[in-house]
Amino acid sequence: MLDSSNSAFDMAASALRNSAPPAASATLSGKKGAVDPEKLKASAENFESFFLTSMMEQMFAGIETDGPFGGGEGESVFRSMLNQEYGKAIASSGGVGIADMVYRQMLALQEA
Repeated sequence: MLDSSNSAFDMAASALRNSAPPAASATLSGKKGAVDPEKLKASAENFESFFLTSMMEQMFAGIETDGPFGGGEGESVFRSMLNQEYGKAIASSGGVGIADMVYRQMLALQEA
């Protein structure tokens, strides 16, 4: 279980690195290849949403379903989509602070 969360974190970190333009080619000062701060905020919020979704999938992984309509492949798909929407909702309503830290770090990398 721990290995899958580490690989999910590695995938998220890799996606974040690949989505951020190189610092040498873009700055926020309006020069060639300038980066829109709103796009940076959206990328940071998407990263937080992805992280929260992965965290919730791990949290709900051990919960058994009961009842006549519980279980099956359909529920696993639904639960995955539900966790994804939970992650988006939490991130868009202020989140847990990950997006703010990622945004500040991306700004610092752009200005370096």
